[in-house]
Amino acid sequence: MSFEAAVHAQAIEIDRHCLDMCARAGSGHPTSAMSISHIVTVLMFSSMRWSPDYPDYPTSDRLVLSEGHAVPAVYAAGARLGVVVGKDEDSRRKLTVEDLNSLRELDSVLDGHPNPMEGFPFFDAATGSLGQGLSVAAGVAKAAKIDGIDKRVYCICGDGEAREGQISEALDFIVDHKLDNVLAIFNCNEYGQADRVSSQQSAETMARKLEAFGFEVDVIDGHNPAEIKASIDKFAARSGDGSGTPSAIVARTVKGWGAPSIQGNGWHGKPPTGEVLERALSELDDRRIELTSALASTDQFTIEPPKEAPEPKTPAGDIPTLSQAMRAMDMESVLHSGRLATRKAYGIALRAMGRLVEDVVVLDADVKNSTFAETFEKDPKLGERFVECKIGEQNMISVGAGLSAGGKIPFCSTFAKFATRAYDQIEMAIYSGANLKVVGSHAGITLAADGPSQMAMPDIAWFRSLSTMTDHRGNPGVYVLQPADAFAAYALTGVMAEYEGVCYMRTLRADTEFIYSDDQVFNLGGFETLAQGRDIVLCAAGYMVHEANKALELLDKAGISATLLDMYSIPFDEDKLLDIVGANGGYVISLEDNYGGALGSAIADALTRSGDGFTLEQMHVTRIPKSAKTPEEMLEMCGLSAAHIVAKTMEILQVA
Repeated sequence: MSFEAAVHAQAIEIDRHCLDMCARAGSGHPTSAMSISHIVTVLMFSSMRWSPDYPDYPTSDRLVLSEGHAVPAVYAAGARLGVVVGKDEDSRRKLTVEDLNSLRELDSVLDGHPNPMEGFPFFDAATGSLGQGLSVAAGVAKAAKIDGIDKRVYCICGDGEAREGQISEALDFIVDHKLDNVLAIFNCNEYGQADRVSSQQSAETMARKLEAFGFEVDVIDGHNPAEIKASIDKFAARSGDGSGTPSAIVARTVKGWGAPSIQGNGWHGKPPTGEVLERALSELDDRRIELTSALASTDQFTIEPPKEAPEPKTPAGDIPTLSQAMRAMDMESVLHSGRLATRKAYGIALRAMGRLVEDVVVLDADVKNSTFAETFEKDPKLGERFVECKIGEQNMISVGAGLSAGGKIPFCSTFAKFATRAYDQIEMAIYSGANLKVVGSHAGITLAADGPSQMAMPDIAWFRSLSTMTDHRGNPGVYVLQPADAFAAYALTGVMAEYEGVCYMRTLRADTEFIYSDDQVFNLGGFETLAQGRDIVLCAAGYMVHEANKALELLDKAGISATLLDMYSIPFDEDKLLDIVGANGGYVISLEDNYGGALGSAIADALTRSGDGFTLEQMHVTRIPKSAKTPEEMLEMCGLSAAHIVAKTMEILQVA
C-alpha cells in the first residue's frame, strides 16, 4: 500500500467535508481544519490505538484538540470512520457523512467547538477557549501514569494560541512530572485570526523554546504523511523507554492547504460559498490527481484496538468521623481544644478519603502547607496521588479536568484569591462535565494581616452565578460551600467526593470554634438552623456564622429573638428558607465577609420569586480592605462586627 497516497486521499476528502459542512452551517473555520487534516488522518486512521465503536474506552489513546475551532477535521474523520456518537448509551449510533450537514445545528452532536457532553465522546473535554488543551492532555496522561495504563495522549495546539501563558505552565508541568506519554503537536500555519502570528510563535522559535523546556522536538512538514508518521512513531517508542523525556512536534502547515484561493489572511472563521467554494473544491481535486496516483483500490488503514480496561475500583470502607480521624493522627489534644481551622479539617478529610477511595487525587499550586493539602501528600500510602502544580493555577484546573476524564476525583486547592486566575478554566471544566472539586483557602477578610492581595472577595458572587444554571446532568452548574467549622468542612469534603460534578468550597485561615459534632449531616443544597427565634432571621455563612452567634447574645439581652441560619450551601432549599422567613415577620439580614452579589443576592432572588412581602438587608464588604492584625479588627473596619449586626437589626425592627 502507498501509505502516503492513502493519507493524502483521506486528508483531501476531509478537507472537502470541512468546506462543505462549514458552508452549509454558514460559520466555522474550514481553513484551520484543512491545516491539520493530514495530522488528524495519520492519528485517527493509523497511529492511535482506539476503537471507533468505543471512542471513550478507558484505555484508548486520546486526542485533545486544544485548537478547538479546527474541529471540523476531526468530525469529518469521525464520519468516515463511523465513530459512535450520542449523549448516552441508549442514543449512541455511528456518525455518518450525511451527519456532517448538521454542523452547529441546535440538535446536532457536532457542536461548534469540541464538547463530549454534547454527544461526541471521542473528546475528553470541551476546548476552544484557547490555551487549555495541553493541560487537559497532561491530566489525562497523568491519570494513566497513576493507573499504570499504557495510554498515549496527543494534543494539537495552534501556533497563535501558544502565546497563552497556560501553554508554558503546561509544558513545565509535563517536564516536572516526566509525562513521556503525551505528545504536544504545534500546528504552525503562520496565521491567527486577525493577522500573521508573531515571529515569537514561528516554527523555528517554537522549536527552540520547546527544546529549552526539555522536550525532544521534531520539526516536520505537517502535510507530509511519511514525516508525520515517523515522528509519531518516534514518540511512541520513546514513551515506553522509561526515560521520562517528553516529546513535541512542530508541524509547518498551510492554512487552507490544497486550495490556494482561500489561503493566507482574511479566511479565519469565514467559510467560502458559491463560486469561491466551487473553486476551492476544484483546487482540491487537482491536488488529489497530483498526490494519489499510487493509491490502489484495495488500500486500507488498520487501527490497533486499545487494551482491555482494568476493573473499576470501589471504596474500601466507610470514611471515619472527624474525631476518629484526628485521634488516628494523634490530634487528641487539638480535638479537645474545641477549635480547628476549616482548612486543616479539609486536609484531614483528604487523608481519610484517600485511604478508602483510590480515585481521589489531590492537586495544589505551591501552597500545600497553607491549604493543608500536604496532609494527603505526607501519607506514605497516598503520596503518589498528590500532584504538585507549582504556581500555575490555570494549568492546575485544566489538569484536574483531564484527571477527571481519566476517571479520577480531583481536588484542586489553592488560596481562594488565586483561584480567580482560573475562572475560565473552571467554567470550561463545567462545560466538559468534569468531576472537579475546587477548594479555596484563606478566604474572605478574616485573613486579616496579609491584606486584600491575598483575600478572595468576589469569588462567591462568581461561583454563585454558575449555580443559577444547570449542567448537562441537570444539576446546578456548581455547588458553593462555605463551612463554618471543622466538622462541617470535614463532612462537606466527603460530600463533594461522592457527588459527580463541580463544587467550590471556601476554607478559612483562622482557627474557629466547633459548632457541630460528628453526628451532624450536611447535604448539598442544605442549610442548618442554629437558633430558633421569631423576630428576624440572620443568614450567615463561613466565619460570619461565629460573628452572628456573638450578635445573638447581644440581641437576646435587648429583648430581640433572632433566628440564626448557617447557609453553608448555594444553591439552598428555598422553600424551607421562605417558611422560616415567614415565621420571623419577613425580616432577613444576610451576613458575609466578601463583596456583594453573593449569598445576599441568592437570598434576594429566592424572596423575590416567592412574591411575599419581606425586608432584606445585605451586610457584606463594601470597601477595599487593608491589612490588620486580627479578624476582629477587619470585621470592625468593614462594618461586619457583632455590634454592627445588632445595630442593623435594631434599625430594621425600628427598635429605639
